[in-house]
Amino acid sequence: MARQRVPEGPPPVPAVQKLRVRYAKRGRLRFSSTRDFQRALERALRRAGVPMAFSAGFHPHPKISYANAAPTGTASEAEYFEISVTERVDPESVRAALDEALPDGLDVLEVVEAAPGALADRLQASDWVMEFAGMPPAHLQEAVTTLLGRDRAEVTRMFKTGPKTFDVRSAVVSARVEPAAEPDCAILRVVVRHTTPAVRPDDVLTALRAVAELAPPTPPLVTRLAQGPLQTATARVADPLAADLHDDGA
Repeated sequence: MARQRVPEGPPPVPAVQKLRVRYAKRGRLRFSSTRDFQRALERALRRAGVPMAFSAGFHPHPKISYANAAPTGTASEAEYFEISVTERVDPESVRAALDEALPDGLDVLEVVEAAPGALADRLQASDWVMEFAGMPPAHLQEAVTTLLGRDRAEVTRMFKTGPKTFDVRSAVVSARVEPAAEPDCAILRVVVRHTTPAVRPDDVLTALRAVAELAPPTPPLVTRLAQGPLQTATARVADPLAADLHDDGA
């Protein structure tokens, strides 16, 4: 006897617009995980009345895609996600409503209508700042110079599949020590190319420890300042939403 096909439920309302969103993760909310943010975002979208598009089937999910989230424990001024909506909306109105609905520390900075092309393809590098309290800048500079002078600097990190060893040095596009406003504090700005596996700020710190025995008295405060297209000539990270803002609709 042939098995009867179970109906798939009503078709979803089609999406008519895709939005790209930049948000910040600040203060105590830097300790929120990606899953924590996803739960908070879906609640905020409902409170803000955003007409979300959903997937098909009996267990539909909002059509939201997340791109290269910062590790838990790091702050960020450049986190991104995309959402599809079933009605055309004003991006600035969505930004204001969503920012109001999210908790303080998860701050919506920019919403634009998506132009053609994948956002993930534009996220080529990240610009990080690491603040080392209680560390002389000269000590940090010596360690950074040693790292930049190496052809390779391998570290080992535990993944779900087990430990994996990979090179950190090849992902570091630039690294420089900057003056700090407070005495006895060192600041490191480092631009890291997005690779597989991703080189995270703690991997850079592990590499500095391995090649120069750098041992900060306390863990550094880490913030992602930007992520986007890598401008190789200047070792800078560009705005990934600029192409959306300047798209002529052709």
